[in-house]
Amino acid sequence: MARPVSGRGTVFTYTVNHHAFNPEIPTPYVIALVELAEQSGLRIAANIVDCEPDSVTCGMRVEALPEPGPGGAPRFAPAR
Repeated sequence: MARPVSGRGTVFTYTVNHHAFNPEIPTPYVIALVELAEQSGLRIAANIVDCEPDSVTCGMRVEALPEPGPGGAPRFAPAR
């Protein structure tokens, strides 16, 4: 059974991509596995936005944004 989630989580791991695979996404950009707050081990691949790529860290608290990015990936931003 599917259940709604809060959209809050932490960066489990990440990489900064410097290669332009999709011309709609400017480089560099962050690809991350975000562990959702509702369950340990519940992770989603996403882009981290609204911050400098070199400011992202493992364990960083993030929140989901309502719309996916240009490539269709979910987007998360640093938690307020």
